[in-house]
Amino acid sequence: YYTSIPGSCNFETRDQEWTTACGLTQDTTDDFDWNISNNAGTGQTDPHTDHTPGKGQRFLYVNSSTQKEGNRARIITTKFFPASLGVCRVRFWFWMFPSRQTGVLKVYTVEEHGMDILMWSSSRNEENKW
Repeated sequence: YYTSIPGSCNFETRDQEWTTACGLTQDTTDDFDWNISNNAGTGQTDPHTDHTPGKGQRFLYVNSSTQKEGNRARIITTKFFPASLGVCRVRFWFWMFPSRQTGVLKVYTVEEHGMDILMWSSSRNEENKW
């Protein structure tokens, strides 16, 4: 559900309602989808808990174990955020535990004419923590 910060979401929603509750949508032109769960269904490489303090349990994940190199899973915000200088910040927690199938996590902004601008990416296999 949302907090008081615009665009903020902790994914503590029922089943697949996270897209509506969090103002996100699956990209229909990508190769596979993000899902929500309290585990990623991949066995020993799952995080033991999510990052949300208290009773938080759910997080978004992609299972890349059956994907080919170059396949994309993409979610998009459904609301526009006005341009700003030093005011708008994207803050999120991610977990990329070592796996030979771990890909690259990227964050883009889309400028007014629709061009994607890469803002951040990580391809490292992180420690077993958020």
